[in-house]
Amino acid sequence: MYTQDQLKAMVAEAAKDEVLKHMAPGGILGVGTGSTANLFIDAIAPHKSHFAGVVSSSQASTERLKKHGFNVLDSNSVESLPMYVDGADEIDPQGHMLKGGGGALTREKIVAHLAKTFVCICDGSKQVAVMGQFPLPVEVIPMATAQVTRELEKLGGTVTLRKIKGTDQVFVTDNQAWILDVAGLKITNPVELESNINQIPGVVCNGLFARRKANVLLIGEANGVRRQTYS
Repeated sequence: MYTQDQLKAMVAEAAKDEVLKHMAPGGILGVGTGSTANLFIDAIAPHKSHFAGVVSSSQASTERLKKHGFNVLDSNSVESLPMYVDGADEIDPQGHMLKGGGGALTREKIVAHLAKTFVCICDGSKQVAVMGQFPLPVEVIPMATAQVTRELEKLGGTVTLRKIKGTDQVFVTDNQAWILDVAGLKITNPVELESNINQIPGVVCNGLFARRKANVLLIGEANGVRRQTYS
């Protein structure tokens, strides 16, 4: 029986193989954020010469990539990416994802939108029948926090302003925005909910990746890594 850390490491290695197999040398890779993404960065580090550059979804990932010697490019300097590799907090049977536990949801969504193929990497605990067990992150402009909270409560969720763990300090994103975590939702129509939340004035982005869902899932399970594709 594998531990969760072992599953993450196995998935990261599988993602490295996926990228090297399907990306021609000299391409630009999109790289996500989080613990599994960090393991992926470490796994591809010995192969950095395969890539002309990488586009990162957070300052934390950028720092890790630069330490490994990658050429990190600004997203504005590229028109498209062949692949984007990132984790998820939840993924449903259709490939819709809930992301943003690490607070990088907006930049992750920007990089994902540039990519032709989104490769989701996670362990088996992240696969769910219906999303919503993990609180849905919503990035907001600070002055709109109270107003957006009221609108999100109308959806039936319990809304909490994210704080830095173990402190009373508000968590601030790389975009200098705040995050509202919405618990208690049963997300049966993620495409519709993603669009509706984004229409609330003051919302920067929300953590539903439904309009731009995963194309490939590499998921760590008891028997190893399983590869699944979505149409």
